[in-house]
Amino acid sequence: MGKLHGNEGKGKLYCAIDLHDKKMLCGMAGGTGKVKYVEFRTDDAGMRDLVGELSRRKGASECSEVWVAYEASGAGFLLADFIEGAGFRVSVIPPSHLPVSPKSRSNKTDRRDVKRIMDMLRGHDLAGGDLPEVHIADPELRDDRELVRRRVRLGEEITDVKNKIHGLLKRNGFRKPEGMDNWTGEHLAWLKRTADSAGGNTCFALHGLIRELLFYEEEVRLADREMKSLSRSPRYARPFLAVTSIKGVGLQTAMVFLVELGDLSRFPNRRCLASYLGLVPRCHESGERDDRKGHISRMGPSRVRKLLNQAAWSMVGHDAYWREWFKSRTSNKEDRKRMIVAVMRRLAIIMWHRGLAASEAS
Repeated sequence: MGKLHGNEGKGKLYCAIDLHDKKMLCGMAGGTGKVKYVEFRTDDAGMRDLVGELSRRKGASECSEVWVAYEASGAGFLLADFIEGAGFRVSVIPPSHLPVSPKSRSNKTDRRDVKRIMDMLRGHDLAGGDLPEVHIADPELRDDRELVRRRVRLGEEITDVKNKIHGLLKRNGFRKPEGMDNWTGEHLAWLKRTADSAGGNTCFALHGLIRELLFYEEEVRLADREMKSLSRSPRYARPFLAVTSIKGVGLQTAMVFLVELGDLSRFPNRRCLASYLGLVPRCHESGERDDRKGHISRMGPSRVRKLLNQAAWSMVGHDAYWREWFKSRTSNKEDRKRMIVAVMRRLAIIMWHRGLAASEAS
């Protein structure tokens, strides 16, 4: 193993990784030197081998620091935890911020992916270029997210099953009695009677959907119980009470907001918060045309925007101030779309201010 060329003895050892489920390709270089590629397995043994190789190369080239970067993926942050535990610096880059051209899409290889990350990493450190990074939450927060995200998914599953039941009833010409509310005990009893009377495979399908619905509703009940318990824990108790004091913000909206954003103090101002949540308009300026605003960016966690949207409509529907504020600024369908986004953004900022103040007071 030879020395890495570049700023030996002074600079850093850079490592860019293209991470996959079973293997990872690592490119290593010192300073502006040539990239050397090494492949490892993506398991505990492979990560130990990677750390050992980085340590050996750091010692051989006498670099002052090791800086590792890789693209965020469904693998989570296990690799980042392992690298940080070894005392090295790590950056996880959001895929949406990596430069991609039509040519690179048609000629994609692991080595080219590694080089893109390496160029971005060294360009930032040596020339002051941009290096967007994913916020790496602590293990406890990541564990809390599993529960809250499970609750969000359960709500989506229930909606899906209900739509399937409606579709089955419509296809087979079944209509519920006049005056009966949907999804009440009376309605479920009617659904079961309808399934029995349908007979054949329609009976089997409808009973199956009813069982799915009851299963997911029980899972929701259990998840809500766990979320309520989590909301009372020392980490969330004060900010949870602060954000739920806002009319229209309930258990699920508050907990999704708090666990997805994590450390509220990492946002220096409201503009950064709105940008993170994807609630700012896209901008396109070229030549003589400037300040052209488009649709919101929709970057960041979509589940937060979804819950903010539901809460915003609830506020507009039930709070006199927000109802008047909304109606006075809307005259058509397009205005309604824009203004509900404005309500979402204002709601997110209010929740952030109150949650941050409560966190700092605790």
